[in-house]
Amino acid sequence: MKDKVLVAMSGGVDSSVALLKIIEMGYDAIGVTMKLWEYRNVGGNLLNDSNCCSVGAINNAKLVCDRMDVPHYTLDFTDVFRKTVVDNFADEYLKGRTPNPCVRCNSFVKWDALIDQADKLGAVYIATGHYANIQETNGSLFLTKGRDPLKDQAYVLWGIPVHTLSRTLFPLGNLTKEEVRKIARKNKLETAEIPESMEICFVADNNYKRFLADYVPGRMDAVGSGVIVDESGETVGAHDGYPHYTIGQRKGLGLSSPEPRYVTQIEPSLNQIKIGKKEALLKNACSMSQVNWLVTPMDFPCEVESQIRYNSPVVSAEIIKNNSGYEITFQKPQSAVTPGQSIVFYRDDVVLGGGIIERNIRSDE
Repeated sequence: MKDKVLVAMSGGVDSSVALLKIIEMGYDAIGVTMKLWEYRNVGGNLLNDSNCCSVGAINNAKLVCDRMDVPHYTLDFTDVFRKTVVDNFADEYLKGRTPNPCVRCNSFVKWDALIDQADKLGAVYIATGHYANIQETNGSLFLTKGRDPLKDQAYVLWGIPVHTLSRTLFPLGNLTKEEVRKIARKNKLETAEIPESMEICFVADNNYKRFLADYVPGRMDAVGSGVIVDESGETVGAHDGYPHYTIGQRKGLGLSSPEPRYVTQIEPSLNQIKIGKKEALLKNACSMSQVNWLVTPMDFPCEVESQIRYNSPVVSAEIIKNNSGYEITFQKPQSAVTPGQSIVFYRDDVVLGGGIIERNIRSDE
């Protein structure tokens, strides 16, 4: 009998080609779409096919499965997604931090839920359309980068449970995005020309300020306006609510200055935003929490390659572990090291693990 594989179907071109590849590899496929969000609750575009939770996306996933004679199920995970991802998203912004909900969704919702559903349906593996790979070396499995450097998604997968690597397949890991498009066109898949979705899936209009005002109106109203100060502490302007800002932001400050100014710090307890010149964004180090190691054991201190945001350059760093947790020192100062974002560690193409940035640190602090 063929091994069954549960394929996560978002309704986009990547998951559609992933399903095709799983079938070509000789597996018995089952398509599953996770219904994670209901747009009508807090606005957004209900009909945009590029939104992975939309009605159109679910229909597209079903059409592709029907074309390939694969059973398709839509599973409702809206409650766990709201509690685990969306509530955290709002909480982080109200703490003056900038979250990455895709990382949290992969870490705490998708993988566990897919493995659990695979068990119920008798599937040995799960498969997704992520551009990443799993490599076996000396009997151990490692998460590695995808072949396409412009599309590699290993960064957003650092938080998946390490025990699930043995049951995970990434059929697009050795393909480029353009190759995936060509495969979809060649096979006349309904999703071949669907544009790539760049926004947060539950913020369909890509306006997180509007989303927060709709989702937690009372908490947002309670924040109110506050002051913008420069590095000397002098008040230079006013803001309309610190959750509307993020570290490194330049536009939308409402200030005139002969030299550009950037948000360098957000202080929720003072309802205050600090701005400075571009060089003020440079930080030598940071601390992290919520750490997940995909390679064990890790010996500290250790030299690694680090990445502080998706598509940012990978830079050399040292990780030190002490009584208070982990501290990372960068070989070269990094710009806009943002609390709430992920920091991910590599050796060559292997993902060692990652964590959430808690605090950025300058050498003179």
